[in-house]
Amino acid sequence: MYETAKKYFLAFLDSNFDLNDAKVSHKLQHTFYVVDNAQYICQSLGLNTEDTQLAMLIALLHDIGRFDQAQQMHSFREDILNYDHATLGVKFLFETGAIRHFIETNQYDNIIKKAIGNHSKYILEESNLTDKELLHCKIIRDADKLDSFRTKSTEDIFTMANITSEEIETSNITDKVFDDFMSEKTILSKDRKTGIDIWISYIAFVFGLEFSCSLKLVKDKDYVNILFNRFDYKLDRDRMDILKTKALEYVERKSKNEANNI
Repeated sequence: MYETAKKYFLAFLDSNFDLNDAKVSHKLQHTFYVVDNAQYICQSLGLNTEDTQLAMLIALLHDIGRFDQAQQMHSFREDILNYDHATLGVKFLFETGAIRHFIETNQYDNIIKKAIGNHSKYILEESNLTDKELLHCKIIRDADKLDSFRTKSTEDIFTMANITSEEIETSNITDKVFDDFMSEKTILSKDRKTGIDIWISYIAFVFGLEFSCSLKLVKDKDYVNILFNRFDYKLDRDRMDILKTKALEYVERKSKNEANNI
């Protein structure tokens, strides 16, 4: 299932996008790291081959709506672009019939559609999902967030977020963002007012992770310390230290729990 889709995916990108474009290249690398994360989560949960292959396929396609955004708009900041890559990805795959290039059978269509459509939402609405749909929604959401930690720890911040190091280092944390982080909440895009707010919102993804194995990976990779220590905060160093302590305590506590039973 996955390998066949991967071959078409690479051919599709090569035919339609400039793979040398920094943002396109970034998104391509991100895609395959998310695939690896999805496989890791499935193995940690003891899922069968069918679910593992399906999760990897969903990961492969989860950001297919991002590539045109990257090439045409040169930004991934959907809060200022009025752009919903998840919804547009679903429309491309299913309204044009493109999904059949990636997988012949339609038996998984609802799962794929729900997982991609929900992967970037602030809150996952569980009431209208079957158990299988919910499982795959949670897998792709965690797999995606896990790679956000990797990219934010190593890659150029402007390529990823269209903000500069200076904007992060020389701005103040707004009270709403600080309070939500301390309440162990992820941050709404509309509540981010400053460069440092945006940076904090990425670290707050730890509070949105569903599985203990995901939190264990964050702990093992030391992502919380790496992200908090990446920049030299000029104005709000003390409050950043408070937030770091909160995040480290949360990861330590939650990573000890057994993986969620779904």
